[in-house]
Amino acid sequence: MAVADTPTIPEFITVHLGRPDSNAENIRVSFPDYIKNVASSEIYPTWPENAIRANIYAQISYALNRVFTEYYRSRGYNFDITNSTQFDQAFVKDRDIFENISRIVDEIFNDYIVKQGQVQPFFAQYCAGFDCPGLSQWGTVPLAERGLTPYAILQDFYGNDINLVRNAPISANVPSYPGIPLRLGSVGEDVSDIQRQLNRIAINYPSIPRISNPNGIFEEDTLAAVRRFQSIFNLAQDGIVGKDTWYKIKYIFNGVKGLSELYSEGLSLSDVERQFSRVLRRGDSGVPVRTLQYYLAFLGFFNPNLPVINVDGIFGQETYDAVLTFQNLYGLPVDGIVGRNTWNALQNAYEGIIDTLPPEYKSYSNLIYPGYFITTGATGNVVRQLQTFLRVIAQNNNSVPLVTVDGDYGPRTRAAVEAVQRLNGLEPTGQVGPITWNAIIDLYQRYR
Repeated sequence: MAVADTPTIPEFITVHLGRPDSNAENIRVSFPDYIKNVASSEIYPTWPENAIRANIYAQISYALNRVFTEYYRSRGYNFDITNSTQFDQAFVKDRDIFENISRIVDEIFNDYIVKQGQVQPFFAQYCAGFDCPGLSQWGTVPLAERGLTPYAILQDFYGNDINLVRNAPISANVPSYPGIPLRLGSVGEDVSDIQRQLNRIAINYPSIPRISNPNGIFEEDTLAAVRRFQSIFNLAQDGIVGKDTWYKIKYIFNGVKGLSELYSEGLSLSDVERQFSRVLRRGDSGVPVRTLQYYLAFLGFFNPNLPVINVDGIFGQETYDAVLTFQNLYGLPVDGIVGRNTWNALQNAYEGIIDTLPPEYKSYSNLIYPGYFITTGATGNVVRQLQTFLRVIAQNNNSVPLVTVDGDYGPRTRAAVEAVQRLNGLEPTGQVGPITWNAIIDLYQRYR
């Protein structure tokens, strides 16, 4: 199991200088500079330092909650937070920053509040008065004067069940939408995210069918859940999770979990546990690396500028050099790390070659992996071709059940795929990705 996707501190934050629906300017500032501005606008530099620190912790957590939940972006806006105190925190463009506040923010800008047992930054609601939900800004002053620490002051307002996350890592504020639509046959952590969120939404909207095995593979039960969700929320019922559906799911999920509320159901560690690595780098190994190598080797066959590599499941120097070359050729940051943008570029390049195969390769096109996982719920010519391969294998190997060539990926086809996977020492998942496809083609060519 991969590590969990816990919050990070964004390098920059985009602030809308007005109410959410106003035609106001957006400005992009570094996160520490944003917090310095907010603190200098919201509180007094003459307050006791422990009161200042408690307020800054709340301001950091409030802003991080907006970023982490994509509170505004999931509603279709192109900013992270507003400067309207009716909705968010005060921010004054080009204002002077108090020296002591600047010093404190530089020290603690990557610390934030969480509720115990939860991972999302706490929605640290606060106000200037004394009688309001959450933290009272002026109310922090007498507590600090009594000698309470910043943490004890926060506990006084938010409860004893809070923790402070210290020295959180800093990263680019990357939108959660993966950049390419998720559909039947998609695989990965983005699919896992959607499956978990749909299952939680289904508690409040029980007509959405539950996904029995949220394993990161977009199969027919995920398709049914997506279509029902789209029907309820007046989206095109195509079963594809494009940008609109992605952010509507996120918006409704945040709502039913109360992630942007003072009293929230929250996200536990298991809610954000990753099954798949979002990033591959030198030293990694296993099926994800073999999949990467498959794409690189295929592209290298048609592009002489790319080295042809072995598919051995080990991200060594050869694979690293091939990734660097690919990134350079396709205008990506040349770092040898395979993240979301490199994955998307690899898949797009692969599909582009399949769509424009040279005439001399047309007769082999049916043998080439189609570029997406084939799994339960799939239909059509690709499934029919897969069943043709499996039928030839079954006629020559009794351990593989005989399938009907009908273009419908049902239980019998899945059983035949699992049998081939066992024959080749692969995990019997019943889904056909590039490694399983190659194993099926190898057996088919041996028997035909």
